[in-house]
Amino acid sequence: MTNQQIDPVSAGGSTARYEQKLSRSLTLRGNILITLSSVTPASSVFIIIPSIIVAVGGAGFVSMVVAGLVGVAMAFCYAELSSAFPIAGGEYAFAARVLGKSTGFALFLMNALSIVLIISVVALGTGQYVSAAWAGGNSKWVGVAVILLCAAVAVLNIRLNSWVTGTFLVVEMGALVVLVVLGFLHVSRPLSTLFDPQALTGGGGSLAAASWGLVAAQTATAIFAYNGYGAAVYFAEETRGASRGIARVILISLGIAVAAELIPTTAVLLGAPDLSTLMASDTPMQYFVTSRGGETLNTIVSLGIALAIINAVVAITLQAGRTVYASARDRAYPDLVSNALGYVHPRLQTPVTATLLVGLIAAVIAAVVPLGTLITATGATVVVLYAVVALSALMGRRNGTTRDARYRMPAFPVAPLVVIVALVYVTYQLFVSNPSQVAIALGALALGYVYYYAYLRARTAERWTTPDAPFDEHDQEPGALVMGPVLELDPPGTPKDHTR
Repeated sequence: MTNQQIDPVSAGGSTARYEQKLSRSLTLRGNILITLSSVTPASSVFIIIPSIIVAVGGAGFVSMVVAGLVGVAMAFCYAELSSAFPIAGGEYAFAARVLGKSTGFALFLMNALSIVLIISVVALGTGQYVSAAWAGGNSKWVGVAVILLCAAVAVLNIRLNSWVTGTFLVVEMGALVVLVVLGFLHVSRPLSTLFDPQALTGGGGSLAAASWGLVAAQTATAIFAYNGYGAAVYFAEETRGASRGIARVILISLGIAVAAELIPTTAVLLGAPDLSTLMASDTPMQYFVTSRGGETLNTIVSLGIALAIINAVVAITLQAGRTVYASARDRAYPDLVSNALGYVHPRLQTPVTATLLVGLIAAVIAAVVPLGTLITATGATVVVLYAVVALSALMGRRNGTTRDARYRMPAFPVAPLVVIVALVYVTYQLFVSNPSQVAIALGALALGYVYYYAYLRARTAERWTTPDAPFDEHDQEPGALVMGPVLELDPPGTPKDHTR
């Protein structure tokens, strides 16, 4: 089956399914470890969240709380859609099956570009922390080397990668514990600081009041900092009992991510010796650790963060490789390209070509594009991605495409409506403060539509196919991997409608 790469008659059913080519060897715990590594709480706290602190001071806490609430509603949407479509393509697999193939490809292109840029953003943060122990280390070339090394690791068996990322995850959580202890042992300002938007004045030495609109705009960055819990679905085809247990992975991952980022950030905001100095620092978290714990502790923590960043690059590269592989398996490109990117190594059972290509492109981007430009380019893509996912969750119930989901979110349709309303406001504030971010995201989305209508639409018989998820015998085990009270299963004996 060189062209379609799918099983025309699925095991136990009559609809077309993808072949099970990836290794179905991950437990739910293993998926959580990789998913949390994609979120990379320590990297978010040390690299992304400082930009929120610099923009609005202590009120960055509010941005993060609001983003966490949006995350809960978003996680419900991800959980239901992932349960219905446990497919390696991730969000585009939802959109293509619920909102239409054109929207699916448009979302794929925007998201694929965004993930590759995120790899570059995260990797470029390695150099500043390595330099704390290695004088003379060049941030850019350290980042490039990290990307290439991580791509080589990412092609290894998924189960081995879960052990690698899990080990590194323990190290990065240790770095966050250091922030919590130092901050709460040296509280220097009242809790009201967390609700007082402030910005540095022109001279950079004192603080002035900032607007709540700016706090709302920073919510987009906070959403980006928590982003990654939905990555669980990218590994669904490698997870045992995915359709029954993937919701648990997503919800647990979000809960840990919010706690692991919000608590240390709060400790830093309350425990820094001087808030204006913290906000004016080029590396706020390093300033905090050095001032409260000394140079030696800063060196140790910095090395831990460097490992956390490397861990994140591995996990996100795994994610990106699988979405590119899935697009090739769906025949999004001419046969020569689709066959190459859809190749799965017979022993490793990983998408080798797609993963290495992602690493190579990310390395080139990291070498030639400034970090600030990369952050701007990714600023609004997560907001657009979430909006499409929320809309997919809403429409999936209405048009019946998610009827087979083993998980049903509580209080539907509250969650997707909350997400959509919140994101409309965040997008408006983001557009006011930095319109180029919104333009880049929408431009990438538009480019996907152009490709679909120019190339794929006329070839729907053989291009951009959307079969069902691979058959998973672990989902057939009675009572296996049931989530508990939030998981609503169909009553025993309820017939399944597999029509699409």
